[in-house]
Amino acid sequence: MRLCDDDLGTPARLGAATVRLTIDGRTVEAPEGTSLLRAAAQAGIRIPRLCASERLEPFGSCRLCLVQIEGGRGYPASCTTPVAEGMVVHTHTPRLTELRRGVMELYLSDHPLDCLTCSANGDCELQEMAALVGVRRIRYPAGGQKHAGMPVDGSNPYFAFDAEKCIVCARCVRACDEIQGSFALTVAGRGFAAAVTAGQGEGFLGSECVSCGACVQACPTAALMEKRVIEEGLPERAVVTTCAYCGVGCSFRVELKGEVPVRLVPDGRGRANEGHSCVKGRFAFGYATHPDRVRSPLVRGSIDEPWREVGWDEAIAHVAAEFRRIQARYGREAIGAVASSRCTNEEVYLVQKLVRAAFGNNNVDNCARVCHSPTGYGLKRTFGESAGTQDFASVDHADVIMVIGANPTEAHPVFGARLKRRLRQGARLIVIDPRTTGLVHGPHVRAEYHLALRPGTNVALLNAMAHVIVTEGLVDESFVAQRCEADSFARWRAFIADPRHAPEAVEAETGVAAEQVRAAARRYASADNAAIYYGLGVTEHSQGATTVMAIANLAMATGNIGRPGVGVNPLRGQNNVQGACDMGAFPHELPGYRHVSDPVARAAFEAHWGVTISPEPGLRLPHMLAEAREGRFKGIYIQGEDLAQSEPDLEHVHAALEAMECVVVQDLFLNETARYAHVFLPGASFLEKDGTFTNAERRISRVRRAIPPLAGLEDWEITQRLAQAMEYPMAYSHLSEIMDEIARLTPQFSGVSYTLLERLGSVQWPCNEEAPHGTPLMHRERFVRGEGSFVLTEYVPTSERPDGRRELLLTTGRVLAQYNVGTQTRRTANGVWCSADVLEIHPQDAEARGIAEGDEVCIESRMGQTRLRAKVSERVRPGVVFTTFHFPASKTNVLVTDGSDWATNCPEYKVVAVRVERAAGASA
Repeated sequence: MRLCDDDLGTPARLGAATVRLTIDGRTVEAPEGTSLLRAAAQAGIRIPRLCASERLEPFGSCRLCLVQIEGGRGYPASCTTPVAEGMVVHTHTPRLTELRRGVMELYLSDHPLDCLTCSANGDCELQEMAALVGVRRIRYPAGGQKHAGMPVDGSNPYFAFDAEKCIVCARCVRACDEIQGSFALTVAGRGFAAAVTAGQGEGFLGSECVSCGACVQACPTAALMEKRVIEEGLPERAVVTTCAYCGVGCSFRVELKGEVPVRLVPDGRGRANEGHSCVKGRFAFGYATHPDRVRSPLVRGSIDEPWREVGWDEAIAHVAAEFRRIQARYGREAIGAVASSRCTNEEVYLVQKLVRAAFGNNNVDNCARVCHSPTGYGLKRTFGESAGTQDFASVDHADVIMVIGANPTEAHPVFGARLKRRLRQGARLIVIDPRTTGLVHGPHVRAEYHLALRPGTNVALLNAMAHVIVTEGLVDESFVAQRCEADSFARWRAFIADPRHAPEAVEAETGVAAEQVRAAARRYASADNAAIYYGLGVTEHSQGATTVMAIANLAMATGNIGRPGVGVNPLRGQNNVQGACDMGAFPHELPGYRHVSDPVARAAFEAHWGVTISPEPGLRLPHMLAEAREGRFKGIYIQGEDLAQSEPDLEHVHAALEAMECVVVQDLFLNETARYAHVFLPGASFLEKDGTFTNAERRISRVRRAIPPLAGLEDWEITQRLAQAMEYPMAYSHLSEIMDEIARLTPQFSGVSYTLLERLGSVQWPCNEEAPHGTPLMHRERFVRGEGSFVLTEYVPTSERPDGRRELLLTTGRVLAQYNVGTQTRRTANGVWCSADVLEIHPQDAEARGIAEGDEVCIESRMGQTRLRAKVSERVRPGVVFTTFHFPASKTNVLVTDGSDWATNCPEYKVVAVRVERAAGASA
């Protein structure tokens, strides 16, 4: 039997009336529009089926789910027949049994009957349905003669397609089309010659398949099967946990054999992903048990010495002694910490508590500094809360979707697939991005407007759109009057109506035709429901916070806040970057986004922690590094971040780390930062720990331990031991106790507990007395700050502009197969799709420089230089080049300057003036 079965049939429409019917003598109530198959399943009546699946549209092809309806003609398929008032249905009669057995005999006549040696034996729906129907003989030649001898397609590194075992139910094809939207599979041929084909017959690896696993999940036989299951055998048990990749926060069943993870299967009950997945979450989990994992603490006297393995007690004692020595010599402010956005809420909470209670300062930061700190600042100023406004399901109600500086199909692929489904249903799309992403044009998806702006001009473009909305009478005057500050709106309206903000006035600066801007603004403002989704292409600029506020201004001016289908939605990068911010891993904020200077907030923590907390903000990470180079900052505890690869201006970062006297790295692998470390503390992967993650929609989900920590301790236990060694008492026995403390001290989490999460599965903060089950949509009746505040968003051009020497602008991003700095994905088979960073350059720019596809090119900024292979592509506009940062050898961030957002110090990764030329010796 399968470890988990899905529900069946067509779901009911939201708000549908209830009808009453009789199924097999039982009175059943179901919402109007529900399929008979689902209604029966919910009543505990099982109807055989093969082509039906929870997340797929009704198909009615397998003819196993036939039923008999009194007064009706024939034997309709229950998966495509809706319930009706007074209907009397029979699901098991002699005639139905005869029909089903005949259908099943036909299926089995073209299937190899090798159940005992099949990798899906015991986990095969065909086998299960044959038993349920009661087939005992086959009247036709059996053994799959029509498909016998067909080769197995093993081109994909994670799963194989065995055509001999395929029953051509088309579930895989439909899953690819309906759920993922790749349209990579088809059924070629007819009758017994019909066969599932990937692409144009080039196999799964060579086709448009993105390896999301939806086809594998949908397959009812062993035709599509994970290679690990083929090699290891079927799993024996399952643990439900949350993915540790991007900010979508997908729920998975970790299926194990003993203590060996065999496969990860997306959990249909997961509210963030609803049973879908991407190649990283579904398949790229092998890094967790990779041989490169460090399993014992390491210590050395200097970075020039070899590592020495030690026990946990010695390693922790050494760190504590070094930190005490540094503070005694250089002062209390001479040490600090960086918390990890890949670790749990509880672990991040302990790191900031360690800094404030044991270190005695506020020198703590996290990776949101280099990605979404402008989101926190901008949304706090305008709406009053530092997070997105909607849940992911909200996009299903959007009529117009604006995507700014984000590439969800590659960076947030599960949400990207959902967004594409909405577009295929008819929603209009506006993309604002210097690059042609997969959303601009793809299978059955095309942006109505692609505003391919010049990098660094986001504010100018958004101001121009706002100018159109204000001057053409497209403001939602009623919403603004009822929900927003009158004074701030009046000032903003006068500011934005100035002719200098007109699309024609900024056309030369943005590089976008004025009429395109006007048309896109009208489309957004005139929609019934318009939603904005944005990513790092908004925040990682010198005006990142200004851009976030410009987005908020647009949403408020058009009334697109506070209901399904609208809102301002940041797509968070790492799995728990939202949680790291929530937990107060910032030098100026306590958990819950309360400033350290707030005496009331500080008093609550002081009373609970038994210490005095400094009212002065501590050092941000950029300031820690600068102070280190000046000799004033000497020790740092880095939990799960690779500063030596991910930070901008890497030469400066390396020099700062080298200047410190005690660098402590806590991670899974000896990363680039470990080159500068004096102590390495081996951490635990998401498979080895308990706790919670908070995703981009503010959803708090449980992380559950599937295997024991390979190094013996979970990350929270390491931090707790360090606090104890520094003579500050921490004595938690379980993660739930830490969450209970978070709930007591953090208003947004006051109703959160492990008991609640076990009962509901997940919950979105705020979760408190007013919202005991959480808050999917924020700012419904009023903004968190009371009235929405419009902010003047003056455009200030970036200093990174083309000149006579550096005439191109470099921008950066991610690709689907790799993740962040690649620490995890580089240790998986994902390298089949992306094994190196490359430089995308427009054919016009390549030709002008004598650069051909695959040439090695030298890229130079005012900060440094590196070399990459060229990829000549029209995905970038002329004058712009693009690369990723997944591989240390690329040294991409050597090029990134010291420019940063004016409000938050978020680095300006997305716009760097560069010179690109063919490297000496490159092929002509």
